[in-house]
Amino acid sequence: MSIIHLTTDAFDKAVSNGISMVDFWASWCGPCKMLAPVMEDLAGQYEGKALVGKVNVDDEPDLAMRFGVMSIPTVIFLKDGKEFDRKVGVMPPQAYTAVLDANL
Repeated sequence: MSIIHLTTDAFDKAVSNGISMVDFWASWCGPCKMLAPVMEDLAGQYEGKALVGKVNVDDEPDLAMRFGVMSIPTVIFLKDGKEFDRKVGVMPPQAYTAVLDANL
């Protein structure tokens, strides 16, 4: 399973059930480019267990504003559509897997 690119219209339905990890990013953001392969790997690793999505903040500013994303990359973890954790900046894969594994 690849990463799901989320839009404002599809966001709530996509994250409404189970665990979701959503990367808020932009194409011009260097650290976001560093994080992209990590997110791709995690999407495969957690296929069927968690939704891994991306939101381009330039294309979806309303979602970025709704979640108070002030710097990117920001990875937000949701359970049944409600935020329960977030990581700001590039972190090692273990920072993300620890949150996912503890909440699956």
